Amino acid sequence: MKNKQPIIDIIQRSHDTKSFRFTRKDDFDYKPGQYVIVTLDVDGKSVSKPFTLSSSPSEKEHIEFTKKFTGHDYSNVMDAMVIGDEMIISKPYGQFTFEGEYDKIALISGGIGITPMISICKYCTDMQLSTDIKLICSNKTEDDIIFTDELEEMMQQNPNLYAFDTLTRASDEWTGCSGRICDTLIQKEIPDYAERVFYVCGPPPMMDSMVEMLKIMNIADEMIKQESLLGY
Repeated sequence: MKNKQPIIDIIQRSHDTKSFRFTRKDDFDYKPGQYVIVTLDVDGKSVSKPFTLSSSPSEKEHIEFTKKFTGHDYSNVMDAMVIGDEMIISKPYGQFTFEGEYDKIALISGGIGITPMISICKYCTDMQLSTDIKLICSNKTEDDIIFTDELEEMMQQNPNLYAFDTLTRASDEWTGCSGRICDTLIQKEIPDYAERVFYVCGPPPMMDSMVEMLKIMNIADEMIKQESLLGY
C-alpha cells in the first residue's frame, strides 16, 4: 500500500531533527516499532528511504516519523518541506515490534534510534500495559536530545516506565549521566538486566558494540532484538 499524503504538522524536535505528521487513514494498521518507506522527488528522480514511526498505534488521528537532517540531497528536500506538501508513504514493515509480549524489557537507543522506542513506550503507556520498561538514550550533546517532554509526561502516567539520558560529549553544565553505554551503566541502572529482553536501535557501529557487550554480559541471542538505524 502506497499513499501520497499531505503533511498536517511539522514539529521541530531539535536543531537538526523534525517530526512530520500525516492524517492516519482507517486502513493504516501497524505495530509499535515498525517503519514506513517515504518517497520524495529529488532532482526529478523518485528516492525512497525507510523511517521508523515515532507515533503509536494507540494514536488514531495521525501517524508520525522523525528525521535527523544530514545535509544530503534527500535530506535537504525534506527539510525544506512545509505543511501541505505531499510525500508518498508505504505500508508499515518490520519485526522490531512490541505489543506486551514480555514482562520486562530494556530499550537501548543511540541518537535518532530512539524513534521506535518512543512508539513502544507510548503504546505501553496508552494501553496501560503492565510491562516494566527501562529506556537508556545515548546522544552526543544536550542539543541532540529529543522527546524529553514526551518521555517526562509518559513517566508521570506510567509508573512502569523509567527513562534516562547519557551523553558522550556533555558540556560542563550537564548534571546527568556522561559517557557511552557500558556494562557498568546497565548494571547500575538496570540491576535486573538478566531478566529482560533487550531492544537495541542506533547507528550500526553503536549497535554492533551494544550487541557484543550484551553477549559478554551473558544475554542470550533470543533475548536481543535489534534494528539498524533507519532514515539516516
